[in-house]
Amino acid sequence: MKIKISNLLVLFFLCASVFGQNNFRVLFYNVENLFDTNNNPHKNDEEFLPDGRRRWSQKRYYTKINNLAKVISSSGEWGVPAVVGICETENEKTVRDLVGNSPLRKAGYRFVVTNSPDRRGINVALLYQRDQFKYLAHRAYTVRFPYNKRKLTRDILHVTGQVLSRDTVDVFVCHFPSRRGGEKASEPDRIYAASILRSKADSLMRIRRNAHIIIMGDFNDEPSNISIARTLNALPIPQKPEAKQLYNLFQHFEKRTGSYKYRGRWNMLDQIIVSGNLISGGGSFKALPHTATIFSRNFMLTEDKTNGGNRPRKTFHGMRYEGGYSDHLPVYVDFRVGDKK
Repeated sequence: MKIKISNLLVLFFLCASVFGQNNFRVLFYNVENLFDTNNNPHKNDEEFLPDGRRRWSQKRYYTKINNLAKVISSSGEWGVPAVVGICETENEKTVRDLVGNSPLRKAGYRFVVTNSPDRRGINVALLYQRDQFKYLAHRAYTVRFPYNKRKLTRDILHVTGQVLSRDTVDVFVCHFPSRRGGEKASEPDRIYAASILRSKADSLMRIRRNAHIIIMGDFNDEPSNISIARTLNALPIPQKPEAKQLYNLFQHFEKRTGSYKYRGRWNMLDQIIVSGNLISGGGSFKALPHTATIFSRNFMLTEDKTNGGNRPRKTFHGMRYEGGYSDHLPVYVDFRVGDKK
């Protein structure tokens, strides 16, 4: 009996080491139209107001906030993710309510949010736990299209921080231009956004001896589309990754499943991409590519009565209030944090 108890104690402490202190989960989630109920006269947010088409009330707003908090909390398993990137959030108030006026307040998240020129007023943000990610600085890169100066989109958020191993990590959160008007017609917009993102990544690789880069977002393109595969040049993971190359941890999901369902077909639009030195070598902060996951639980899904199977349970299905979560499923990847240098 003593031997069995000793073995159990050893197993417990091993599990605590692997899944607790050393586990660093990065999650990305398109939260789908997280608008507050206040009118911003400078943005096209009238649809999501109490007297708007969707009758967006305080009750519906806080139902949405609590639903999103439930998803983020559930995705952590042993604890909430260390870092969470989100898109389609309106402003600082919506993010503050998400982290401070929902069950997530117990997690103690801090956040950074953009103030993009997007006409609808939607932005991207990064939530982080201060005990796992020490904030150092951030910048927002505005995407201005030289061929159409009237076209506006979301900024690219760049946050620099330090993890427990004292490695400096650069995190980019993106929401590329939509496919409105058709996939091919809108493709140049996403290619241009990807070119800006690639130039920022290249700059970091020149400046930092060991650039630890994490890129996450709703790219509105699949991993094999031009913006991701060629312009950003985020490749499938080879047998011997190169330190200064970008690799798409969700490449292998394409054509099998996805994070977003459109007209009965799953699309892999939400992805996490890392620099090669986070995969290769013996660094103290490492990506674990095999942990790349599209996070889904039964409560986040509903029957797809039109196309068969299931689909994400949304806030609105068309104009009908569904009281759900989002039209996207979140994605995550785990990282291993070693001892302090």
